[in-house]
Amino acid sequence: MAATRLIALHVNKGRSVAACLEARTDYAKNPEKTEKGDLVTSYECDPVTVDEEFLLTKRKYQQITGRTQSSDVIAYQIRQSFKPGEITAEDANRIGYELALRFTKGRYAFIVATHTDRAHIHNHIIFNSTALDGTRKFKDFHLSGIALQRLSDMVCLEHNLSVIERKPYRERQKRTSYPKRETVRERICRDIDQILSSSPPPKDFDEFLQKLQDAGYEIKRGKKISIKGKGQERFIRLSSLPEDYREEALRTFFENLGSRRFPERSRKTKSKSRVSLLIDVQEKLQTKGPGYARWAKVHNLKEMSKSLLFLREHGFENLEQLDAFLTEKTAKRDELLASVRESEKRITEIAALRKHIFNYSNTRATYEAYRKAGYSRKFFESHREEITIHKAAKKAFDELGVKRIPKVKDLNAEYAALMAAKKQAFAEYRQARDEVKEYLIVQENIASLYDAEQKEKDADRRRQQEQER
Repeated sequence: MAATRLIALHVNKGRSVAACLEARTDYAKNPEKTEKGDLVTSYECDPVTVDEEFLLTKRKYQQITGRTQSSDVIAYQIRQSFKPGEITAEDANRIGYELALRFTKGRYAFIVATHTDRAHIHNHIIFNSTALDGTRKFKDFHLSGIALQRLSDMVCLEHNLSVIERKPYRERQKRTSYPKRETVRERICRDIDQILSSSPPPKDFDEFLQKLQDAGYEIKRGKKISIKGKGQERFIRLSSLPEDYREEALRTFFENLGSRRFPERSRKTKSKSRVSLLIDVQEKLQTKGPGYARWAKVHNLKEMSKSLLFLREHGFENLEQLDAFLTEKTAKRDELLASVRESEKRITEIAALRKHIFNYSNTRATYEAYRKAGYSRKFFESHREEITIHKAAKKAFDELGVKRIPKVKDLNAEYAALMAAKKQAFAEYRQARDEVKEYLIVQENIASLYDAEQKEKDADRRRQQEQER
């Protein structure tokens, strides 16, 4: 179990960047706290000269971009604290290193210092605010603390550690409780927190606004977006809320959502599921080597961790709840598919009907002349194609059960409405289909975990029985 926090390190008033970096890194590397420096590791820098190397990268940034640093943030610190007695200091350092590498995506140099001077082992991870190639700065995106905690939970699960029950973002970051009498803006912030942490969360800013409306808020769009909830006398601009809840911050959060928290491909490519099926290692070993087996075991551990996190994030406490929810989702998916097929069937009928109405109208005069001619054989031979088309149209009307030929204008309106309904239903069906697929993968992964545990219990029972004999 690990609690994490992301902290921006600023330049202290009256001190230079070099002096501040030296002070922060020296505190983290304190030999009395890190077993004489044995619990200090680094990435793309030397722990002894880490502050000087950070400075060199910042100078490189100025040379490449021609810009000076606009903010006073010189580095970032991740504090990662573990449950007492659950982990060794060496393992804590390795987990901290993995967390830092995955969070920074290998683009920023960092050190990991594991402190053992407290009852709980904890990491001080300091990474440079400037990228290794000197072309960019790290952007502390909105709700980065939640993204960091979620990544830490996943790493802990992959190493067979427990995870903590996360408190709401507002409660964790500010560590304050709401007063007994909530202000209007505090209530709005609380509702925004609930929407962002809902399952599933909104995918973009427009869906977020729609969920606000569903929660009882009126939305007034303009140069600045304003909202008004129940009991409010007037609209309140999002720009007047605390910094993390303003329109710009929320839009930035949803822009970073896809690249950092829930990766999505472009519309031209197929979306990738957050979880995948476990690999049957024994079956694959018939054609693969031992290296593949090692990779597959690591892959299975990561996917099982994702599956467990998936259940936890969606509020499922056991497999029975997942089964019931999946049954409901599957029924909804099938219902949407049936609706799409019904629309397609009627669209095909309308297309054929419009074609026959067109043919019927264009050949009607010829057929009436044919009838007035007493169905003359000579007239038929002279106008065979038109008469045949007219008869085919009349036969189609009978087969479709059309007693009175409808107006093409009405058919066009129905056709357009059906196409719009089909498009919406198909979009909902595709989303439901992907969700069901993801839930099925999680269900199978968790079921395989239960089966493995049961097999292990049965094996232990058999060994115990053999020993008793």
